[in-house]
Amino acid sequence: MSEKTVIAFHETAEQAAALQKVIENHKGQDGALIPVLHEAQEIYGYLPIEVQQKISEGLGVTMAEIYGVVTFYTQFSTQPKGEFKIGVCLGTACYVKGSGDILEKIKEKLGIDVNECTPDGKFSIDATRCIGACGLAPVMTINDDVYGRLVPEDIEGILAKYM
Repeated sequence: MSEKTVIAFHETAEQAAALQKVIENHKGQDGALIPVLHEAQEIYGYLPIEVQQKISEGLGVTMAEIYGVVTFYTQFSTQPKGEFKIGVCLGTACYVKGSGDILEKIKEKLGIDVNECTPDGKFSIDATRCIGACGLAPVMTINDDVYGRLVPEDIEGILAKYM
């Protein structure tokens, strides 16, 4: 891939108010960090450092602890996700049937790597583990759409539906 594009963090007043309300609702509760992180990710779509800092200050939790939780659990993301979230299954059945080649073709077509988002915010790519569609291997998803029995030549046409 070429140079990584960094997408600047932009926050609306509504997002800031919603996050503050979430923090206030959980402040002082044992085990509040994970629920607050979940709700913050629902508000922003991901957990940029700026949001983590607000949570740290609001809950009195260190940035190190927040970073540890955010990077340990796969449901949390520190990178923005695209309007169309592409997941390529790299589980055993899919991988054996060529999902690595599918992933490479998608990266080539979009010019981004795994866990990145296109500069226009349209697409992001995630490498996933088994999604339970082994009979359709190799499989990829785009949001709620599932594509199976893929070959690299299928990718351009599939992506064109979302352009």
